[in-house]
Amino acid sequence: MSVLWFGGDHNPEQWPEDVRVQDTELMRRAGVNLVTVGVFSWALLEPREGEFDFGWLDRELDRLDEAGVGVCLATPTASPPPWFGAAHPDAVPVTDQGVRLTHGSRDTYDVTAPAYRAACERIVRALAERYSAHPALRLWHVHNEYGTWSHSAHADRAFRQWLRRRHGDLAALNEAWTTAFWSQHYSDWEHVQTPRATQYLANPAHVLDFRRFLSDAMLDHYLAQRSVLKAASPAVPVTTNWAFGDWVPVDPWKWAEHVDLVAVDDYPSAPGAGAAAQTAFAADLARSYAARVPGGGRPWLLAEQAAGVVYTPGRTVAKAPGEIMRHSLSHVARGSRGAMFFQWRASRGGSEQWYSGMVPHAGPDSRVFREVCELGAALPRIRGVADAPVRADAAITWDPESWWAMGAASLPDSGLDYLEAVRQVHRVLWRAGRTADFVRPDRPLPRVPLLVVPSLYLMSDQASEHLTEYVEGGGTLVVTPFSGIADPRGTVRTGGYPGALRELLGVRVEELRPAPDTEQFDTGLGPVRGWTEAVRLTGAVRLTGAEAVAVHRSGPFSGEPVLTRNRRGSGTAWYLSVRLDDAALGALLAGVGPQGSGPQATAGDLRPAPGPAGGPDAGEPGAGVEVVRRTEGNLVWVFVLNHTETPYRADPASLGLAPGAVDLLTDTAAEGMTVRGGGVAVLHGRLSP
Repeated sequence: MSVLWFGGDHNPEQWPEDVRVQDTELMRRAGVNLVTVGVFSWALLEPREGEFDFGWLDRELDRLDEAGVGVCLATPTASPPPWFGAAHPDAVPVTDQGVRLTHGSRDTYDVTAPAYRAACERIVRALAERYSAHPALRLWHVHNEYGTWSHSAHADRAFRQWLRRRHGDLAALNEAWTTAFWSQHYSDWEHVQTPRATQYLANPAHVLDFRRFLSDAMLDHYLAQRSVLKAASPAVPVTTNWAFGDWVPVDPWKWAEHVDLVAVDDYPSAPGAGAAAQTAFAADLARSYAARVPGGGRPWLLAEQAAGVVYTPGRTVAKAPGEIMRHSLSHVARGSRGAMFFQWRASRGGSEQWYSGMVPHAGPDSRVFREVCELGAALPRIRGVADAPVRADAAITWDPESWWAMGAASLPDSGLDYLEAVRQVHRVLWRAGRTADFVRPDRPLPRVPLLVVPSLYLMSDQASEHLTEYVEGGGTLVVTPFSGIADPRGTVRTGGYPGALRELLGVRVEELRPAPDTEQFDTGLGPVRGWTEAVRLTGAVRLTGAEAVAVHRSGPFSGEPVLTRNRRGSGTAWYLSVRLDDAALGALLAGVGPQGSGPQATAGDLRPAPGPAGGPDAGEPGAGVEVVRRTEGNLVWVFVLNHTETPYRADPASLGLAPGAVDLLTDTAAEGMTVRGGGVAVLHGRLSP
């Protein structure tokens, strides 16, 4: 893993022999050193149950090895062949409405079905026995984008077993799910099923536990394959690629310790500057998953991205010239061990025939392939950065279970959006030139100058204790609305919001006041719409020394706090009880440090010029110049990604570099350097004294 990997998903089975030969030559030209093979090849590798055909894969792996291209060999279990569903109809997914699906797409499997588990073990064992010693093998890639749900009888049984382990007995389950409500009390385990489509609102605790169960069931499926692969080739790393979306019931915090390499797929949904912001978000999240594995971190890799396009809702938008390089280097700047794509060559047919490829339908004589080759030439020039840590000066809590829980239809406001709350915080920090880590609130927290807790709905007592320790140790904490409301079961903490954080924040919220987005409130902080709370600093007993920093200036809530500050130990805890737009939130986060000057970076940290204060996800002006630094000892790599059309003067001294720094991409002196609009630079040298 000392190199930066470059390549993508390679599907030679889709192409005739002459194209496969051409592909090998094109990979050499582009500088590809790793391809993922076999992800969706089960039907060709095992055309009939128990009958294998490895001839085509033997030839392809030998050809790649001869060309010096390494192979990330996938287990094809994400897409069972047609014969599997015909032979084992009980092993395909069942919807929450009781409809059993049929073959015709990918992901037609039920991870809890014994027949599926047996078939997976058979194909994985066959691959391990045949290829574990192949000289082209660099990585094992298990499955693909775990995420298929099922409500079958198999899932019911597995879910009940999981619930017994989690809750112990029915009394504890009934308490955790508040089944006294609506006569849902369970008197027999056999009556407990996965949450099906029902008459009205589903029990949110039931749904939340089912998502937790699915994550664990899929992890168990991954671990079964991993054990087979590790037994055959102990030294070869094993991983799986995580997709990102509310449909994915996978908790990467829990999975990360079981992979040798954290691998993520990143497909931004906004064009232009919005894609740049989302790319940085995905990369920081992946780095954080990898870094916070108990007992030691893991490397991580961008396993998939689109080459020439951005997939926005309902439309495929071409990437502008230079975006392939900028998006890829944004990931590398934030810790990725390279840049991989889906896929190497764009498919002629099939459901994803209009998905991008490193070699597009136009072939190698195309802008996209030329830019791919430029990236392939750039990565070896910066390979020395592979082990250098990324420097972050802020942190954001991230909790998949709160995301899942806030998907319930029974919340007080349908506009409550956990993912957007987190993304907004990351976005405004990113625009301000700050690099943020994501953290698990139930684990000890890093000593960064600023920690933001966006809408952390579920909160354990342990998480509350860690946040208190962070503040008392000198940290600046900012908590945003709808945090600390419920315990990990999803049960509301009574006595006033924000529940688990009342004492730390020194406030008590008597009521939540969702309002139409058309209703605007004057608070002095900037535009406030759609959400307010009745915040009290005093009750029957004074809570602490919290003070109101901003209040409603007019209307029926005039004088009530909207932003409060509570000093605890050496630090400060802030509570924001309203929603702000990006510009106002950015100004707030810049001004909540000691003496109101904002949390300052440590000496020598980056101070890049912030870009225009637009809203990239809304298609407004971009985020300016992205600057990220990685350091190892007294050596530093400064990535400068210019997302504007205006040249940017990259002054080495202002970026913390001592004289003598060079741009590794052009092998020229960094002194007096200007990064053209849409361009990139990777400055390398020693830290300034």
